Amino acid sequence: MFSYRSLLVPLVIAKLVMGVSCLVVADSSINITARTLSNKVAYIPPQCYTKTEDQSGDVHNPCFVCHTIGQRPNYINDADLQLNYSFNDTARKNHWENLFQDRSQAVAAISDEQILQYINASNYFDGQGRIILAEKLAQLPENWDYDRNGVWNGYTPDIWFNFDDQGFDRDKQGGYSGWRAYGYYPYPGTFWPTNGSTGDVMIRLPIAFRRNQQGESDLTVYKVNLAIVEAMLKEQDIPIDPVDENRLGGIDLDKNGELGMARLVRYDWAPLQQRFMWYVGQAYDLQKQGKLHLAAGLFPEGTEFLHTVRYVAVDEQGHNQLSPRLKELRYARKRFWMNYSKLEDKIHAEMKEKHDFPDRVRVFRGNSEVGVSNGQGWSYTAFIEDKNGQLRPQSFEELVFCAGCHSGVGSVRDGIFSFSRKFSAASPQKGWHHWSQYGLKGVTEPIRNDGKYEYTYYLEKNKSANEFRTNAEAQGKFFDQQGNLKADAVSQLHKDISWLLFASKQRALELNKAYLTIVREQSFAKGRDAVVKPLENVHRSLKPDQETGIQLPLSYLPLLDSEIVGMLNEDQDLYLPALLYREQYYWAEFEKTSTDNLLWELASHGLYGGELPAGSTSVLDNNLYLTLPLISNGAMLFSAEMEYSHQQNDQYLWRLSDFSHYSETGSE
Repeated sequence: MFSYRSLLVPLVIAKLVMGVSCLVVADSSINITARTLSNKVAYIPPQCYTKTEDQSGDVHNPCFVCHTIGQRPNYINDADLQLNYSFNDTARKNHWENLFQDRSQAVAAISDEQILQYINASNYFDGQGRIILAEKLAQLPENWDYDRNGVWNGYTPDIWFNFDDQGFDRDKQGGYSGWRAYGYYPYPGTFWPTNGSTGDVMIRLPIAFRRNQQGESDLTVYKVNLAIVEAMLKEQDIPIDPVDENRLGGIDLDKNGELGMARLVRYDWAPLQQRFMWYVGQAYDLQKQGKLHLAAGLFPEGTEFLHTVRYVAVDEQGHNQLSPRLKELRYARKRFWMNYSKLEDKIHAEMKEKHDFPDRVRVFRGNSEVGVSNGQGWSYTAFIEDKNGQLRPQSFEELVFCAGCHSGVGSVRDGIFSFSRKFSAASPQKGWHHWSQYGLKGVTEPIRNDGKYEYTYYLEKNKSANEFRTNAEAQGKFFDQQGNLKADAVSQLHKDISWLLFASKQRALELNKAYLTIVREQSFAKGRDAVVKPLENVHRSLKPDQETGIQLPLSYLPLLDSEIVGMLNEDQDLYLPALLYREQYYWAEFEKTSTDNLLWELASHGLYGGELPAGSTSVLDNNLYLTLPLISNGAMLFSAEMEYSHQQNDQYLWRLSDFSHYSETGSE
């Protein structure tokens, strides 16, 4: 479990700073306020230059997790980018020079004690528990002031990293900052701790979402509005704590046709069929007036996200943790609303421009104070370490690096990657928790809506645990000498994602040291990846429309709510994350053994690792009759019943006795 008390009770670090004084270098003269780009294509990340075909002719495909057919209202379809490096003339040269630096000597010169002291010293709080950046921005340094008006016009850090048992951030007086942390499945590849960084994400909705219709702060109203936003982004029902719909202005949250105690937000939004959904509290009034908007797959205007990127700390049990020191503090705000039509028109216009002017580079608006726009309503701003390890505003070029991925790929969901991957209501605190409260240890593997295990699928298709194929530790753990996945490692991954995602202490130390050398150089414009030795699986330059070697594009698919839904894969094997039997919950896997007789064999099972599920779960009664209220095969939903058939040697078999198909609004 991630736990770092130094964020909750700020460190007294005088002695610590003395211990790492050898790491402190005089600050550089990075021109933070400049709007020029040394790398005109800084929006194309280093991973896009990966060599997907190795020397033996084997093809690796990490590309599909970003480049895919977008889910409405993301109208980007860039799955073709899996097939070739479709770069303009400027982008054919790889400008990420840090990928090819040999940092082995610099890394060796930093002792384990030095790097541990460094990452364990907070650069967010000072010794008195004050937010360092807030103090600095109140007396704005001249070289941070983009418009020379003496006032910081961007986001001022205001989170205290002091989370209660519902994931809400509390200030020193016990009040609410509005930020709420959530657990989520880390995005495949670079974003796993084993590849160099830890991180967390918090969301905050505007003040109207936090007040009732009388204008009073109301935590129940805020929690329900957050659940409504979650329902719209995931396009599924969201369980909530029981709430009186009459108290919330008479909004029928569960869509049962009457006002009473609601235990879920029912996703039922089809405006062309006159089926609508509404926020509650003051947000409802503003929505009725047309000043706030609601649509599937979109956040309301004014939504904020805060994301910290940190070093990898490792506790005595080997669990990866968030370091007290921040590499980056990233902030996103949805400044204005764009409806489906405008979003689609924008994508079509960009496609036309790329066709008509293939060598033009993308143009981004914004600056280091207010952030860089993604052209879809969002602005992104951030802070990053200076040479002394203190946080400074990121330059325009450093922000363009972030804005590119948050607007130009098929897999992103309204500019944000993590929220649609939020843990379900069956996880601790209904998924509303910070990594310092509940970590990744023991979390079961996420499942795509085609029934495939997501991380296993990534390993199968990429044949490695990161894009650059440099993670030898994970390679040895998950692949044999022939490059095949190890069955026992995959089985362990299904039950506990930390088996893949966590770095060993030695690997974490090495990657932390490698990143620190970049901090010393302030060479972020040349790449931020923690690289010790020059990478071999990366192109330095490319030919026009050079092929990747990938023959068939793969699809990045949304995740199922794997805590409460049964999954049927393409072989019709059945996976049940939560099966109730004799007052205990289990996970279970059934393999189909006979098509003619519709027989399934119990292949493996174990005790369920989370809290009791909040939604529909499978039940095995004392007569071994199995009731499956909700199963997905990735395309359709079913309910089913299976009766115990017989035992054959050590095999236990069940026969399908009945099933029915579900429509969007109910069973048929």
